[in-house]
Amino acid sequence: MTTTTCIDIPREVIHASKMTSQELRIELAILLFQQGKLSFGKAREMAGMTVWNFQQLLGSRNISVHYDIKEYEDDLSTLQELERKYPIIYFKVFKSPKN
Repeated sequence: MTTTTCIDIPREVIHASKMTSQELRIELAILLFQQGKLSFGKAREMAGMTVWNFQQLLGSRNISVHYDIKEYEDDLSTLQELERKYPIIYFKVFKSPKN
């Protein structure tokens, strides 16, 4: 079940910002992502954007997607596991032939 929380923002503030409520949601999502308070997925969800569009928006603002050592090691482990399970497919997709 999804629950929502409403935030009261004075009309004057919204008017002064010259932003729509959707634009404010996007800005809040970006800010919380930058501060590490929301993951990429949750920030994207809050912004109401696709993965691709949210990633493009972050890139256009020079905001890097958090990708730490733990995530890298997890990805590397997954790739190694895939190589063990599917060596022929892995070779064709992830490794280029040597000249």
